[in-house]
Amino acid sequence: MTANTLPYVRPALLAGRHFSTVIVGAGINGVGVFRDLSLQGVDCLVVDKGDFAAGASSAPSRMIHGGLRYLESGAFALVAEATRERNLLLRNAAHLVRPLETVVPLSSRFGGLWGSMLRFAGRSASPGARGLFVVALGLRLYDRLGRRQRVMPGHRIARAPAADEALFRDSVRWTATYFDAWISHPEWLILELMADAHADQPASLAANYCKVMACRGKTLTLRDEITGEFVDVTADTVVNATGAWLDRSATALEGAGSRVMGTKGSHLILDHPALRTALDGRMAYFETSDGRVCIVYPFMDRVLVGSTDIPVDDPDQAATEPAEVDYLLDVLREVFPRLPFARRDVVYTYVGVRPLAHSDADKPGQISRDHAVVIDPPNALRKVPLVCLVGGKWTTFRSLAALAANHVLAQLGRTRAKSTETQAIGGGADMPAPGAALDRFIDGIQASSGLSRKRCADLTGRYGSRASKQAMDFAASGDVPLRHAPDYSEAEVRALCQETGVLHLDDLVVRRTLLAIRGCVTAGLLTELADLAASALDWTATRRREEWLACAAILRDRHFVDLPVEEGAEPSGLDAARTTDLISSPITT
Repeated sequence: MTANTLPYVRPALLAGRHFSTVIVGAGINGVGVFRDLSLQGVDCLVVDKGDFAAGASSAPSRMIHGGLRYLESGAFALVAEATRERNLLLRNAAHLVRPLETVVPLSSRFGGLWGSMLRFAGRSASPGARGLFVVALGLRLYDRLGRRQRVMPGHRIARAPAADEALFRDSVRWTATYFDAWISHPEWLILELMADAHADQPASLAANYCKVMACRGKTLTLRDEITGEFVDVTADTVVNATGAWLDRSATALEGAGSRVMGTKGSHLILDHPALRTALDGRMAYFETSDGRVCIVYPFMDRVLVGSTDIPVDDPDQAATEPAEVDYLLDVLREVFPRLPFARRDVVYTYVGVRPLAHSDADKPGQISRDHAVVIDPPNALRKVPLVCLVGGKWTTFRSLAALAANHVLAQLGRTRAKSTETQAIGGGADMPAPGAALDRFIDGIQASSGLSRKRCADLTGRYGSRASKQAMDFAASGDVPLRHAPDYSEAEVRALCQETGVLHLDDLVVRRTLLAIRGCVTAGLLTELADLAASALDWTATRRREEWLACAAILRDRHFVDLPVEEGAEPSGLDAARTTDLISSPITT
């Protein structure tokens, strides 16, 4: 986070500027295109009506995976692409993407065989638990498709060990084990991609809370969602990378609609030490009695559970419903019958809307997760080509971005100079391998910064190879730990506020840190963060109170976080009755 690698600007500074490409949507796919085109020397602007990564890109299962279940529908090309991209991310972003051992509990030898054959043939089939034979065949294909750039061991199948027999339902007789990967902080990887893009092409810029209102001729009218100010920029090409909002964005961009449909996936974060211990670092990948595939795995010091798959019409209104919480808890009780589960175990929920291509499939789970790039040519109102990204999944963002970038380059009459395939991302550059090399790296940070070894290890886990500079910068400011979250410091929070485009308190709490998803946010911590943000961003006392209340409401309405007002923790001068009403919890036990 240094001055010459910051792409963030406010819309007022864009007035009258021209860009070769304007990218609408600063989620993982839009930012992937931003990074790829910038690497080719193309000057780009990426904008988003909300915060960077505030949509589905911040709400995946946090798995980086090939899509084992897609084999059943014959999507071999998709799985091969996804496993290749998984392996690339394990190498290019090793500070954030790590291997994840996965166990599949099995109860029968031939269960689901007929249904799998029908689905493979493109026929509809009733759900049924997949048995040993089907899963073994699927994993053999999965290993074979992911053999390129192999970075993890192959699968194995064995009689369920005693520990797993005690963990899973009584019917489990075998377990299949294979490896995928998970990402600790997807929002941070998106910020790193933007910083890398700006370093490659300093003319490439990014603006959050910047909504495209119209596209006429070569001119795009932008509205600053903070100030309400309108500015115009011009472009030679426009990219619509708004995901589940693609059809809505098409209206302002004078493009075609009816290309995507959204299904929401809700996830739970549990504070459940017994389950976390029993999982022993592995993900459990299993089917429910209604045929849905669910996952549960240790996430930081919590447990992540997902997910639902429910069609939605308006992605802006998607939220985890109490019935979804109950459904996922019932799933856990079904699969882990010896462990108790209650709503009080839920410390956080989140939901993302998957941008799927329109489909007539009977069930959301049957809709393809593949992607496509479609070109809307110039028309009577819009005089520039519109490149639209349809569908896709988090893991394959790089390959989708490369495909889209190739289309943009063709429209600009330019050729590709470099591939992103071997480009490290952010702190993944020169990241030492786990083991002795990583230990020496952390020891070096400790020696040069004077910070504790645990603090240096924490920073390395967050910032990878860039942790050394971060540690030195934070140490120069004293690196005073937060009172309510001592694994972050005041200097770190100030840097996040000033150097990563933070405009609202929830940007900091929900996306720039892992405090919210780890269930760490209390009224006291929220107040401490609001104080630091107000100081770093020059907020008035009124603005600070508004941000505190707005963030508390978002945590309540979107994430089921209960924030009882602690004595001395509420914003000064806040009306007590209003505060109680705003942050009352929808989760009770």
